[in-house]
Amino acid sequence: MLAVRLASLRNKKAKEWLQGRNNTYREIQGNIRDTDRIIWMHCSSAGEFEQGKPIIAALKKQYPMHKIVVSFFSPSGYQVAKKTVVADYITYLPVDTRTNAKQFISTLHPELIIFVKYEFWLHHLSEAASRHIPILLVSAVFRKDQAFFKWYGQFYRKVLLLFQHLFVQDKASFQLLKENNITHCSISGDTRFDRVREIADNFSDLPVIKSFVGNDSVIVAGSTWKEDEKMLSGYMPAKLILAPHEIHEEHLLQVEALFTNAVRYSNWEKRTGNEKVLIIDNVGMLSRLYKYATIAYVGGGFTKDGIHNILEAAVYGKAVVFGPNYQKYREAKELIGAGGAFSVRDGAQWRKTMNSLLENETYLQSVGLHALHYINKNTGGTAEVLHYIQAKRLLTR
Repeated sequence: MLAVRLASLRNKKAKEWLQGRNNTYREIQGNIRDTDRIIWMHCSSAGEFEQGKPIIAALKKQYPMHKIVVSFFSPSGYQVAKKTVVADYITYLPVDTRTNAKQFISTLHPELIIFVKYEFWLHHLSEAASRHIPILLVSAVFRKDQAFFKWYGQFYRKVLLLFQHLFVQDKASFQLLKENNITHCSISGDTRFDRVREIADNFSDLPVIKSFVGNDSVIVAGSTWKEDEKMLSGYMPAKLILAPHEIHEEHLLQVEALFTNAVRYSNWEKRTGNEKVLIIDNVGMLSRLYKYATIAYVGGGFTKDGIHNILEAAVYGKAVVFGPNYQKYREAKELIGAGGAFSVRDGAQWRKTMNSLLENETYLQSVGLHALHYINKNTGGTAEVLHYIQAKRLLTR
């Protein structure tokens, strides 16, 4: 805590982390009554919240009398969730101490707890287990290099025993758990597939985008960074809809310097009609933009953090392209293997990939169908989690 307090003097995120926890209990008490029936979901950040959303929607439909509270560790996830109406209440998770855990769980009094993907807070989990509150872990991924599976990992493995059930994304995670005598687990996949399927099924048109595209081929490039944008500007065989990861003014000006025949979405009314690039200078539109793509490009693959969400594009049956840093993303490797995606390492490979796709309509459609089939094959994780909750009667209506 001392380190965070010192960091908060100069770091905005550290400051938000501290300030967000100042009145946690008082705010919960003001929003949650003793008579409320609570389902508590914990997410590390915004990405895990996306995985949690389809489960929240399913729980709300099946258990409408319950309130769903979502907690976050990071300010970024908290700020994203606060702008949605998905959950009934959003809060920060207090620092993981025995005292905090007792107070937090007493104040929240949940009937069911769901942790998404990872983060194993010992005191909060132990306190909940001691009160016989069922705890589930969903969309989890385990690797051999984690502490649970080291020679010294016996203590860490005991943390996993606090969960009633572990829903893992893949066979490798499942086998790793089994090899370490952790048997209360099953493969249910990644609930992000259900999330993107839900978004696509509820698609609503974007008139400005439709007008810009017309009958032309268009590349939709989402969550791009400087390296992506530089490569894209070097060869642009079609119209381009560009949704940068950063949309502050300084970066938008840099983008406009690269793409001189561009118009910002916010300046659409001032267009000349000759623009070949549309710059999206807002947040919240990207998941629908990919619907209009001839080819989708997903940014981040030239940064150390890696690519952004490729499933948002694949769900529309689009050929997906991204940069070279994708190895830690299971879905990227699998989508390439399924024939629905390509990785490019530089501008020359980008040019070659674009030409091969755009010059052969049959091939382009085939790649898109492979992408869509991959999505459809991997949906259903949410239903498995919900079936378990119902079969085990973890909640009553």
